Amino acid sequence: MSIFIDSANLIQIKTALELGWVQGITTNPLLLAQSDLELKALFVALRKLNDGPIFYQLTSNSFESSIAEAHQTLELLEKQLVIKLPPTDLGFRLCSELSSRIPCCPTAIYSPAQALVAREAGAQYLAVYVNRATRLMGDGLKLIEDIAAILKDSQTKLLAASLKSPDEATLAFLAGAHHLTLPYSTLMDMSRHPLSDEAVKQFETEGVGLVQRD
Repeated sequence: MSIFIDSANLIQIKTALELGWVQGITTNPLLLAQSDLELKALFVALRKLNDGPIFYQLTSNSFESSIAEAHQTLELLEKQLVIKLPPTDLGFRLCSELSSRIPCCPTAIYSPAQALVAREAGAQYLAVYVNRATRLMGDGLKLIEDIAAILKDSQTKLLAASLKSPDEATLAFLAGAHHLTLPYSTLMDMSRHPLSDEAVKQFETEGVGLVQRD
């Protein structure tokens, strides 16, 4: 199981990676559009910050140009690259073509049928938008459960995305997600709880240890 940060903001990414338990970075075209850096410079910076996977979504609209884009991105990110692909006929065809050479992740999956196609196309990951599925379809966690059953005993791992709270992230994992990718605000809230804060405050004000506090 891995937790990734879903961001293209270098300050957010650096802060998240310094926590010590964030293992990679997911991006998408909308997040990349918000970056102040040119994409090649951003990728260089991401590689310096992180030795885990970096997810990049292809934006070309033909088979040949998508293959060229994938190999161009591979030159920049090398073994850290995971290619994200839209769940379209083109996207699944690209998954079948590329997955033996580059890890692939069909994204924006909204049905078990799409998950089955991704599995048969050789995908190493697939991404489900949990919160958005709940808002649009009624129950994103049930979708996670159904897709987890589809992927059982396969090489394809379920990546839960669109997670808006620590509780939702935890429930997605309990429902069968193998990995989670979290926006910065959700990720930073994962290790916090008001009752924990109260306990820490009591330790600090009433407790003693080998080292005197400043």
